[in-house]
Amino acid sequence: MQKTQALALVGYGKMGKLIEQLAPQYGFNVRLRLDSKSGGDAFTAENFDAIDAAIEFSTPEAAAANLKLLAGLKIATVTGTTGWLEHLDDVSKTFNDSGTGLVWSPNFSVGVAVFQKLVAQAAVLLKDEPEYGAWAWEIHHDAKKDALSGTILQLVKTMQDAGFKRHIDVASNRAGKHPGTHDIGFDSAADTITLRHAARSREGFARGALKSAQWIVGRKGVHTFDEVLFGAADSAH
Repeated sequence: MQKTQALALVGYGKMGKLIEQLAPQYGFNVRLRLDSKSGGDAFTAENFDAIDAAIEFSTPEAAAANLKLLAGLKIATVTGTTGWLEHLDDVSKTFNDSGTGLVWSPNFSVGVAVFQKLVAQAAVLLKDEPEYGAWAWEIHHDAKKDALSGTILQLVKTMQDAGFKRHIDVASNRAGKHPGTHDIGFDSAADTITLRHAARSREGFARGALKSAQWIVGRKGVHTFDEVLFGAADSAH
C-alpha cells in the first residue's frame, strides 16, 4: 500500500480548498495551509518539516516570492498561479540551484493540454495558407485578476512556435462566474475553423495540479504540465 504523503497548500482560496478535498484520492494528506495573511515568516523549516510537496495557487503579486521561499526550503512544488511569468527565469534558477523540482503551468487541465496540441497542429497546417487570418479569445469569471490569461498567451505562443507568423488577434472578457472558455479560430473568405475548450468547473485544474504533485516528488529541475502528461523533454524550461 502506497504511503500517504504530506502536502502543503500555499494559497487557500477556492482552488486550495478544492485541492484539499481531492488530495486523499492522490495519496496526499494536507498538513499545512498558508493563506494571504500568512506572510513570508510562515515559510520556516519547522512548518515545512516532513512536507513532501507544496501546491501554490496564490496571486500574481505573491507567487514569485512564495516559490523562491519554497525552493530555499527544498520543497518539491507545483504552481498554478498565473500573471507572474516575467519572473520565471529567476524562479527557475532558484529551483535549479537548490536541487529541487518545480512544475509550472498557466493551466493544469488535461483537456487544455490536449487542446494545445490540437491548436499547434492547426497552426502547422494553416501557416502557409495566407488567406486564413487567426484569432484567440477567452472569457473567465470577474474575479480573475490577469487579463489576458496565462492560458491564452500560451496558446498564442504555441501557434507562433508552430510557424504561424501572421497576426493573431487576441481578445479577453471577464464576467460573472465563468470557469473559463478559450477559442482559437481561423477565418477565410471561404470558411471558418473554430477550436474551443470550455471548462465546466475548477475540478480539472485541481486534479491536474495533484497529478503533477505526485510526479514532481523526488525529481529535480523545472518542468511544465505538458511534460507530466506527455513526457515532452523539450517542454522543460
